[in-house]
Amino acid sequence: MNRRTGLSIVVSVALLMSLGGSTGGQAQQSEISFFITSAGPGKGGDLGGLDGADQLCQLLGATAGAGTKTWRAYLSTQGPNAVNARDRIGRGPWLNAKGLIVAKDLAELHGQNNINKQTALTEKGNQVNGRGDTPNMHDILTGSQPDGTAFPPGEDRTCGNWTKSGAGAAMVGHHDRQGLRDDDASKSWNSSHASRGPDGGCSQNDLKSTGGNGLFYCFVAR
Repeated sequence: MNRRTGLSIVVSVALLMSLGGSTGGQAQQSEISFFITSAGPGKGGDLGGLDGADQLCQLLGATAGAGTKTWRAYLSTQGPNAVNARDRIGRGPWLNAKGLIVAKDLAELHGQNNINKQTALTEKGNQVNGRGDTPNMHDILTGSQPDGTAFPPGEDRTCGNWTKSGAGAAMVGHHDRQGLRDDDASKSWNSSHASRGPDGGCSQNDLKSTGGNGLFYCFVAR
């Protein structure tokens, strides 16, 4: 285990404990297979890589009574051996904490899906603040193009493959399907705009400055 992954585990376990890590009383949510993380590690775009993000999905899934399932973060990476977010999450269907289907398969997920502020809930079944709320937290980390594939090498769109909390950028989507303009990008759940900010684009403060909080999507990979 490398130092970064080890630190990610420590952070994730601490977060789980702070959220009340017992799964008791939440067994009714065991059918859940999709959620937005109720919190992130708090280090901006540094999620401890894909492994750290997956570990957090797994731990939060356990608090929803679904710890026996295999959870994966909806995140892409860039460069050699790039990973497509869409290839990590199984085939669907995916249900939120209330039992509502957000997409029946990959085609629907990346087409006309049912992801919006009312359905893109946390593992606790709570709504995530969107545009018009204080604070706005609708920027969800994905590092992905609209079809769920990775960006080509070059411009950073994954905060250094989810290891940076300084200079860089991450592609985010809007879970509430709202933005500054009435266009496809502003309404995209997974590919709206790149992060930016005074610290270089990947710090926690940078993410907050444009309406985010370092949250990301988790799916059950079937």
